[in-house]
Amino acid sequence: MNSKNQWIELGFTQHPFPSGMHMCLLYTDEAERRRTIGKYLKYGILAKEKVSYFTDVMKPEEVRDWLLSLGVALPEEDGFSISVAAKTYCPDGVFVPEQMLNALKALYENAKKAGYPNVRVSGEMSWALKGIPGSERLIEYEALVNEVFITHPINAICQYDVNKFSGATILNVLKVHPMMLINSQIISNPYYIQPRDFLKEYLVAK
Repeated sequence: MNSKNQWIELGFTQHPFPSGMHMCLLYTDEAERRRTIGKYLKYGILAKEKVSYFTDVMKPEEVRDWLLSLGVALPEEDGFSISVAAKTYCPDGVFVPEQMLNALKALYENAKKAGYPNVRVSGEMSWALKGIPGSERLIEYEALVNEVFITHPINAICQYDVNKFSGATILNVLKVHPMMLINSQIISNPYYIQPRDFLKEYLVAK
């Protein structure tokens, strides 16, 4: 797999970034969330990238209506998809991190074969609060994603509502995302720990 990254525009900032960005959006303001994610998805569609959105709080038709209200012409082909997050992360009713990591690899490989220049995704992570078996492995998965994105440089924004997740979980979320979004600005995360170093401590503590 060719891991040479391209420079991309994210939509909510004027500065380009290398593909393979793994970012967390920690938010309390729904309007801010929609503003940032809307621009992110819109730009990916305009750039004719492979764009996938994993929704939890919003219904798929609500996401579609929301994007249409922003003046986005949604592709009729498979360049853009909306899926229910729980079914995407847990297709068999159980969350298995390795299974989702393989699904992301396949998403990237299939998109490149189809001629898409880049792949961008975003997910509403509140699906992990529904008591689905295996969801306690969420942070482990988030750490390992960083290794996948080295060889399969997908651009991802993981959305966390800080009013719903515990403080301890949010702290771990920060430790496994190299970049974080604050007021539509990308900031290099000072709390980030390399995946294997993080997992050594995290799995022992559990």
